Amino acid sequence: MELYYHIRSPPCQPVVFLAKHMGLEFIPKVTDVYNAQDLEALTKVNPQHTIPTLVDNGHVLWDSHAILIYLAEKYALDDSLYPKDVVERSVVNQRLFFDGGIFQGATLQAAILSFRGKPIPEEHLAKLKRAVEVLEMYLTDKPFVAGQKLTIADFSIFVSVCSLDMMKYDLTAYPNIVRWFEKMGPHIPDLAAMRQQIVADLKALLAASS
Repeated sequence: MELYYHIRSPPCQPVVFLAKHMGLEFIPKVTDVYNAQDLEALTKVNPQHTIPTLVDNGHVLWDSHAILIYLAEKYALDDSLYPKDVVERSVVNQRLFFDGGIFQGATLQAAILSFRGKPIPEEHLAKLKRAVEVLEMYLTDKPFVAGQKLTIADFSIFVSVCSLDMMKYDLTAYPNIVRWFEKMGPHIPDLAAMRQQIVADLKALLAASS
């Protein structure tokens, strides 16, 4: 199993974090999309040349949410990460769509501006605040974002909240998110080391582009 990815890429991180949680091993194909040689190699397997891209016994798949589902369905020991029950699965899917369609974009854009020392427009801050409030609601009286069990949706949304944490976004008004965020750490082996690497890679990228 090969994974074309870069750890500094937020869409790649939930796939790496889930693989760590599940104890899965993959051949790392570290891919810098700003490097012409890396991009050429990636395009040979993925014509959209996006990361993450997974190659598993000839099966090629991209989009982080699709890869999370695939890994859970094929390699998980049971269905707790991605339930077979239609009702439970629908909630997991909705949380994934919320992250992919709303939360991930809002947090990523704000984090990039913050990391570069640029002001975040008030309109975007308002949009981000609404998204954070929705996540706080999801976690009301629930230990995880889709209910009582840890699922792949937690790994996806966790990365978005990591972006908030990196930009020092004030989450004190959202105790459910804070509780859940702290609870997620032990589920991801080597998390601290990976987050240090992410910050270092981002700083190097920004320094190279300045």
